[in-house]
Amino acid sequence: MLAGGCFWGMQELIRKQEGVINTRVGYTGGENKNPTYENHPGHAEAVEIEYDNKKTSFKKMLDFFFQIHDPTTLNQQGNDRGPSYRSAIFYINEDEKKEAEKFIDIVNESARWKKSVVTTLEPL
Repeated sequence: MLAGGCFWGMQELIRKQEGVINTRVGYTGGENKNPTYENHPGHAEAVEIEYDNKKTSFKKMLDFFFQIHDPTTLNQQGNDRGPSYRSAIFYINEDEKKEAEKFIDIVNESARWKKSVVTTLEPL
């Protein structure tokens, strides 16, 4: 799952990528088990992505993710502010975590952004 601001906007961009089969938006990474729009303390707005790994990859999803949001703003994307709009990668296993860590290093080294990446890595 990827979080980078409003989940509707992220979903619209991600679902158009080659190899993406399905997307679903929701809240994750917070305090309560059944978050809602009105009650989602600590949760991030995120997009769950189902993809065909013969046509795309987790790495390609990360590459696109870092192109469509600003990973250097803490708890904010554009006018949306607060922890629900944080930049985060919710990984499902250690391989995804390691790949995300490497990718964040690459993004930081690229100097594409003037500030350092603040994207968090959180277990799903």
